[in-house]
Amino acid sequence: MQRKVLTLVVNAIVAALYVVLSVVPGAFSLASGAIQFRISEMLNHLVVFDRRYLWGVVLGVGLYNAIFSPMHWLDVLFGGAQSLIGLALVAWLAPHLPKLWQKMALNTVIMSLTMVLIAIEIAITGHLNAAAFGMTYLTLIASEVIIMIIGAVVMAAIDRAVHFAKVMGQK
Repeated sequence: MQRKVLTLVVNAIVAALYVVLSVVPGAFSLASGAIQFRISEMLNHLVVFDRRYLWGVVLGVGLYNAIFSPMHWLDVLFGGAQSLIGLALVAWLAPHLPKLWQKMALNTVIMSLTMVLIAIEIAITGHLNAAAFGMTYLTLIASEVIIMIIGAVVMAAIDRAVHFAKVMGQK
């Protein structure tokens, strides 16, 4: 029971952090659209330390998109699906890799490739013509790769002090 409460509380904090870390880039129109530099995306790396962080990140994505995204519910659906699918794949595959850098590299690749859902969302909403789909997808991949690489360095450094796995009750 105590572990479930801990998981719930930690994920609520992660969701709140995701929202707060998205607000600053959002103020400069860098948190949505074809180029996205959400500082909060570095929190995706939490899943390589413990898969239970997945729910806090996905909830944070949904909350930020519901409150601040210009596409509201559609962004909740597509952004939430992109995060859930990507992070679920990482949670499933990362434990098979021996080194932290390999897990973070996997996370970076998967989260960047799943940005196809965001490109589809932009296309569906009419903010993108069919000819520009590929370029938009590439800019989404590039922006995600950049923030995830920076995030890998930052999260590895923070982990040395915080020990993310121990926060969730692992040894």
